[in-house]
Amino acid sequence: MKFVLFCQYPYAFGILEPIMQVLKERKQDYLWFLTENLKESFPFQDEPHTFDLEKLVSYNSDAIFCPGNEVPHYVRGVKTQIFHGLAGEKKGHFKIRHYFDLYLTQGPFFTRRFNRMRRRHRNYEVVETGWPKLDIYGKKADKYNSDKATLLEKHKASKMILYAPTFSPSLTSGSFLLKELEKLVQKKDYLILIKFHDKMAAELIQQYRKLAADNKNVIFEEEPNIVKFLLMADLLISDTSSVVYEFLLLDKPVITFRNNSENILWSDIKDASQLQQAVEKNLQQDPYREERKEVISSYHPYSDGKSAERMVDAVEQYIAEHGVPERRRLPFLRRRKMNRMFRRK
Repeated sequence: MKFVLFCQYPYAFGILEPIMQVLKERKQDYLWFLTENLKESFPFQDEPHTFDLEKLVSYNSDAIFCPGNEVPHYVRGVKTQIFHGLAGEKKGHFKIRHYFDLYLTQGPFFTRRFNRMRRRHRNYEVVETGWPKLDIYGKKADKYNSDKATLLEKHKASKMILYAPTFSPSLTSGSFLLKELEKLVQKKDYLILIKFHDKMAAELIQQYRKLAADNKNVIFEEEPNIVKFLLMADLLISDTSSVVYEFLLLDKPVITFRNNSENILWSDIKDASQLQQAVEKNLQQDPYREERKEVISSYHPYSDGKSAERMVDAVEQYIAEHGVPERRRLPFLRRRKMNRMFRRK
């Protein structure tokens, strides 16, 4: 079989890499497809890849793994949605765009919703597999322990705090928490890592770079894969970002600013001035440890590190039952959107 690993943004690398490893182990044929904006950041230059849409079409794939919201309807293969986050409350997470044949869900919370919508749409299948980006949690959760110890010793700190907000202008805490983080960094036994989404507003990036430049116990991280920092941090500060769930699944405390989830099972502050007190309370008392169990069982109950394997299995089973679709049927406006998005005349 031939598989495509379809990338539009850098966050896709960490999601798709575990699937690539499974395909390698199974001696399957695969090709990375990347949009032009990823030429400089693609970390697997020795792997088969292309930036050319016509080469993607001529590859004649059997399946396409896509962590984004769009995939060209005219490319052959089972168009498989594997998602780029865990924040079900974010606008668009449960929107059916009709590009995909198969939805591979992370846990029961997502599976129930997509199965419910399937009663109306009936043009896709749903299989619960877990999420490959988190396979490292089950296989190598201690991978960066020595890196963490080195950093804490270097900065003479005892706790590592990760600040990772969403980029969405209506949801981001970036402009609200800057002054409070400036106060928090005065507590020198905290080492604060700042990790921004690649779509974050340039003005906020500049402000937080300055915060890091002015304070030795602040690091502005450039590495695209956030998993390393999730594994190292003792506490996460965020907002309405899917990274909240990724961190909770590690069974560690989270503080959010004005999160809009319907079911908040962690520390959420409404006033920025509450940040420092919330940090101290969560590091010392961890008051939401019981609530995290509910998040884990509902959002991603898989701790075996085999979600990528289940995804490949699910696609192979789909093809065995339904065959390989040559293209996806779409309404005219959506076809036109795809043609424009991927510059096809």
